[in-house]
Amino acid sequence: MLARIRGLFVLVQFSVTVAIVIAAMYTLRNHVHKIIKIWMKVQIYLLGIKLEEVGKLDESCDLVLMNHQSLLDIIIMEHIHSRHLAWVAKKEITDLPFFGHIIKGPKMISIDREDKAGIIHLIKEVKDRLGRGRPIAMFPEGTRSTGKKMFDFKPGAKMIGNKFNLKVQPVIIINTRAILDSKKLTQTPGIVKVIYLDPIQADRKTDWFEQTEQNMKAVFEKEINN
Repeated sequence: MLARIRGLFVLVQFSVTVAIVIAAMYTLRNHVHKIIKIWMKVQIYLLGIKLEEVGKLDESCDLVLMNHQSLLDIIIMEHIHSRHLAWVAKKEITDLPFFGHIIKGPKMISIDREDKAGIIHLIKEVKDRLGRGRPIAMFPEGTRSTGKKMFDFKPGAKMIGNKFNLKVQPVIIINTRAILDSKKLTQTPGIVKVIYLDPIQADRKTDWFEQTEQNMKAVFEKEINN
């Protein structure tokens, strides 16, 4: 019952703070990243989250790959990473009335999976963000899992890594679904464990992507089973 009440509180506060953040981003365009960082710090505090980090984040990597189970995954990584991440998001989110500006305002990358020209658009957008010094952040599973098992990876991240010869930082995030479940609309304070795997260099001549998928799934399964 308490988790449900907290979930409703999150829905209200998130709606209000999103509106404030969107207005601030369009008003103070030169301070978008700073605005996002402040917003995420507030969210971490209000949601009662404590972080446990294992390994070291290599911020020189220009492609960050994470498992996905909750909206909280984005909040966690934005809070941790010091660089201005460019998230790859589904067009359905960008097309949402008003709330779509949370993607448009900070110039994240929107892709239409049904459009055959979407790959060309994605490559163009990624090239632009990399040129601006922004790392690309992606969920290679392509959608949220239940938090109990990772889905198979989609080929988009592999294509981007190979195309731009990127150094990749794989990350496993544990427990975000239990803390914030947007489908059940429940929220419970707790610990989020963030595990940084060794960075890997994307190279079309190697099986780096398949190996990364295998390693991430192995770490995730080990954590869940423990």
